This record gives sequence, structure tokens and C-alpha cells, in this order.
Amino acid sequence: MMRTTAFGAGFARMRAGLLLLALLSVAGHAHAATAQEQLAAFVSDVRSATGSFLQSTVGPQGQTRPAQSGRFTFERPGRFIWDVIQPYAQRIVSDGKEVFQVDPDLNQVTVRKVDQAIGASPASILFGDGSLDQAFDVTPMPERDGLAWLRAKPRSGDAGFTFVDLGFGDGLPARIILIDAFGQTTKVELSGLQRNPALAPDTFKFVAPAGADVVRMQ
Repeated sequence: MMRTTAFGAGFARMRAGLLLLALLSVAGHAHAATAQEQLAAFVSDVRSATGSFLQSTVGPQGQTRPAQSGRFTFERPGRFIWDVIQPYAQRIVSDGKEVFQVDPDLNQVTVRKVDQAIGASPASILFGDGSLDQAFDVTPMPERDGLAWLRAKPRSGDAGFTFVDLGFGDGLPARIILIDAFGQTTKVELSGLQRNPALAPDTFKFVAPAGADVVRMQ
């Protein structure tokens, strides 16, 4: 995630970061499952997951930002933790009702309602329970890099991004490529996925750091 508040310029980048995340099982198919089939199975069958991510961003003029790596955990509907570990610490937590973005350097927590933060974002594809077609136009893409792909374009003009490509391999979402409204390309590689782990009841309970400035967005 960017250091500035995002999912403004910053809000769209938060969505890119929230992206990301999550993953999946597909029961045995006699044919190679399409990306749409694998995504549908993921939404249906995977209620929670943990894993690692590597995220990189390239600006419209080719400028690059430092790659980010970390861990994620999610549980449907809409609960997740997205922890950036390198090159600096940053955390995003959703308890299913609100999304909390923690910036340790500023000792600040930004709070948004879940529908504000992920309503029509890639996060809603991976963490929600609704139909993809309600918020996105979905089209299949040619296979590349050994993955099955689909492209999701938001139906809303204020989603903050142009489209997101999702790549699936062996029944798992493996790669996410998002083009945001500012022409930035964010790529997320997912690895080490564990499906449906047992999670403690308070896993997604958020407690603000001591002395943190809490900013609630309307």
C-alpha cells in the first residue's frame, strides 16, 4: 500500500492494495476450468484463506515504486487483514463493517465503511459473497504464462480503476493486474495459499495503536 491514504489519488491506490488477496479451490473438472469457473468455485468454496503476496506498481510514464511484500488473511463476508511487511510496515484490517488503514510512521488510522472501501473494487471480487456480474462486466482473456485469465471492468464510473485482470492456475488465483484511474499498473503475485484455515473469533478485531490519530472518512 502507498504511504498516503488511498482506495483521491491515494484512495484508488488503497483499492489496488486491497486487492489483493485470497484463494481457492476448484473440484476436479474433466476439462481445464476457465478463469470464470475457477473464480466461481473460489467464491463458493473458499470461506477463508491465508497466504503471501508480492506487489509492484509502475506509473504511466514507466516510473516504478518499491516492491511491497507481506501476508494476508481473509474470511467471508468482507473480513480481511492485509499486512505490508517490506519495505515498510503498513496494515489494513476489515472487520466486515469498517476498514482500518494503519500508517505507523504517522501513527494514524484512517477508517472507512466497508461499502466505501471495497464496494465496487477488486477486493469485492475476492472477499465478497455477491455476484460478480452485478458490479462488473466480465470477459474471458487468452491464456498466457500458463494461466487462465478474465478481465473485470467496473460498471460504476467512480470505482477508481479501469479494469482488473485475474489469472488462475491449477484452481488458484495466482496473479492480479490492475490498471487504476491514474494510469498506474499494479501487479500482485499470490503464493503459499492455505484454504479454509481455522481462524480465532477475534482475528479481525481491530484495536488502534496507543495514541494514534483516528480519522473517520464520510
